[in-house]
Amino acid sequence: MIQQDFDYIRNFLRETSALVLDDGKQYLVETRLISVIREFQLESLSDLVLRLRGPNATDLRNRVVEAMMTTETSFFRDLHPFESLRKQVLPELISKRQKEQRLNIWCAASSTGQEPYSFAILIREHFPELANWKINLLATDLSREVLARAREGKYSQIEINRGMPAALLLKHFQQHGTSWQLHQDIRGMVDFREVNLARPWPLLPRMDLVFLRNVMIYFDIETKKSILNRMVDLIRPDGYLLLGGAETTFNLCEAFARVESIKGGFYQLVG
Repeated sequence: MIQQDFDYIRNFLRETSALVLDDGKQYLVETRLISVIREFQLESLSDLVLRLRGPNATDLRNRVVEAMMTTETSFFRDLHPFESLRKQVLPELISKRQKEQRLNIWCAASSTGQEPYSFAILIREHFPELANWKINLLATDLSREVLARAREGKYSQIEINRGMPAALLLKHFQQHGTSWQLHQDIRGMVDFREVNLARPWPLLPRMDLVFLRNVMIYFDIETKKSILNRMVDLIRPDGYLLLGGAETTFNLCEAFARVESIKGGFYQLVG
């Protein structure tokens, strides 16, 4: 692709989704947008850019953003965070919320749903005392395509093999040919919605726990700061922010500090 087209797509992605593409990532654009070119019956990347520049291109713009977003995820990803949730974080929050009997959780970049469903299964398996609580489990993503897949809760054998224990698979999934679909009782625990983290957020309740894992690595510094500063007002003083293993709040938002006594990337508000 020519440099002019790459620069336009790079700027378009930064403005619409805060996604940062470094120099030399033309191959990534070419690879991921081939399907969009075919879907919209375009001739080339230059033709796609020309269409993006014109009016009435809302559907194309959405598809380009969706195609360029990384949707890498898996069940019970990285192990330590979910072990810490089971052994330390959730027991603590349950103790503190006994009078309210309510927990608000937000998976802020949920992709195809493995993360929020893993959390839902964790609750169902290990915390029967929450059966009568109000558990608001919100899962959001920028991509309508992955949200549709997440709501369906159907996964290939390869996706299942990435983290889902056999005992939980047999207990909570129904096999359909070569795919596996989560039972409705687990799917019904999660509210999937479309949210662009780089844009204004909808009105949300104060959160006890926010999953913000492995998404800020794709944003520029100012976007990271903006997101974290908004989290300050959203997370309850004794609540938790959970980041990915390669992410940190250091030099981005001094209101959060890592909880060193808990493995897995948990942060709390200072003071």
